[in-house]
Amino acid sequence: PPTPTKAQGDRGGALGIKRRGTQDPTLQGGWSRFERSGGGWGCRMAAAPAGEPAKKKEIYTYEAPWEIYGMSWSMRPDHRFRLAIGSFIEEYSNKVQILQLNESTGQFTDTACFDHPYPTTKVMWIPDKVGDRTDLLATTGDYLRLWEVQPGTGNVVMRKLLNNNKNSEFCAPLTAFDWNETDPSIVGTSSIDTTCTIWNVETGQAKTQLIAHDKEVYDIAFACGTEVFASVGADGSVRLFDLRSLEHSTIIYESQPPPEALPLLRLAWNKQDTNYLATFVMDSPSVVILDVRVPSVPVGELLGHESCVNAISWAPHSHCHICTAGDDAQALIWDLQALPRAVEDPILAYKAGAEVNQLQWSSAQPDWVAIGFESTMQVLKV
Repeated sequence: PPTPTKAQGDRGGALGIKRRGTQDPTLQGGWSRFERSGGGWGCRMAAAPAGEPAKKKEIYTYEAPWEIYGMSWSMRPDHRFRLAIGSFIEEYSNKVQILQLNESTGQFTDTACFDHPYPTTKVMWIPDKVGDRTDLLATTGDYLRLWEVQPGTGNVVMRKLLNNNKNSEFCAPLTAFDWNETDPSIVGTSSIDTTCTIWNVETGQAKTQLIAHDKEVYDIAFACGTEVFASVGADGSVRLFDLRSLEHSTIIYESQPPPEALPLLRLAWNKQDTNYLATFVMDSPSVVILDVRVPSVPVGELLGHESCVNAISWAPHSHCHICTAGDDAQALIWDLQALPRAVEDPILAYKAGAEVNQLQWSSAQPDWVAIGFESTMQVLKV
């Protein structure tokens, strides 16, 4: 197992993008400005113009036949508004649906649906921004599986089941995975058995498997490039790894000193400025922003939610915007360009119909964010 070390560094970097003007009385996609009201947080909902044609809608809604958990935007330019969603049914038999928006009618069409063992802990399309690769979808649950959407028919067939524990009939469930955008032959998975595994999905072989944490690993994310990734887990630490030097890992943050450490559930890497990561503690209403050059101490903390945070997603086109969502049924967009000064309020808020369990910001269409709550998926224009 790699030896954890604590790193030191200095802080720097400028953040900034065009901010929505505060003089606009109505914002897009049902978003509102986040405001303090009385003794608590409040937000005003923007009303949709009456009689607006479907092609100009700024909120698209799909009702699934089951509770939604897994969710992913397709990156291919020939499949605008295509998403995959996974069911959360507390039994062995679960489902994955592929949805395509008909922009003329404003309705989502279920173009494919296939069975999946157990709920998907994550669903992700191949990071193919050109559209010249095989149309693949990956899922995790008991194993990492690769599925191909066949051209023409749209039928889905399983291409690979990746298992690095062939000597046992039992498997340790996978909690998450990340597909490397620089080299799509590389996928990293995290597991409750304390390990992370880096796969070559073209050969179906594990490139390396390492004991990453002292307890269960809950999430994994690659930085830009093919060598560096980070993980979080039940031991309350964020750990940084380099595939060129796996004998050591770097602990860049701990939620509390052991043994009082609180589990960290999710991790998101800012792909526009990979000095920055975001994570959050289980059952916490706050999101921690980290600068890898200044380990151990968060560079910022986002405190806008009233209940626990469930999902985070950086803007794919901006190095200073992040969206967070949680049990208070809110999705909040934050502008972090003031860091390292405190970021007190989000700039936009959306109130959903129930606790938001899932959130994905489209990298191919960065004006759109998808959220999942109960059996509802909503696609919102930012």
